[in-house]
Amino acid sequence: MITLLSWILFILIFFSLFSGACLGKMPDVSFAAINECSNAVTLIIELIGSICLWSGLMEIASRSGITEKISQCLYFITGKIFSGLKKGSAAMKYISMNVTSNLLGLGNAATPLGISAMRELESIGGSDTASNNMILFVVMNTASIQLLPNSSIVSIRASLGSASPLDILPAVWIVSFLSLSVSLLSAKLLCRISDKVTHKNRR
Repeated sequence: MITLLSWILFILIFFSLFSGACLGKMPDVSFAAINECSNAVTLIIELIGSICLWSGLMEIASRSGITEKISQCLYFITGKIFSGLKKGSAAMKYISMNVTSNLLGLGNAATPLGISAMRELESIGGSDTASNNMILFVVMNTASIQLLPNSSIVSIRASLGSASPLDILPAVWIVSFLSLSVSLLSAKLLCRISDKVTHKNRR
């Protein structure tokens, strides 16, 4: 995975420099590189506090038994999506909390929970190769249903003079439900095809 990401980064940098040199835009490329590096550091610093906060709240919820209750409530859905995961497993708890965070539009809260869920799924799989459950979780986390949109979207709409910043809710519900349904069905289908091909090759 690290090698693949390194190659992707190398290709992006190479084509950026090549295009900038061919088009005579090297000053713009240099300015963008320096400016975006600063923005990346700023973003990391801004996220540190949020990640620490929600990681701490997750620990409190875990010790108080809240995560287990949420996991049990959502298991009739998550249990059908993620095959082989036990109801009270740590992976299922983190997945359930991640789903809950996304439902409430808490994107920053879902990040540390998603990382923890992926670690648990990786330990269950016992391999560096992504398992079907890991793939499904990434898809589910990316195309998640949001009962409430991200707070930053509402703030931006309000700052730009929107009379009803929350009037996008019906559209958010419909689009997120459709995107999640199509994404999960596609991922499930591709995982089954991949399993069949792998099983056939082993014979």
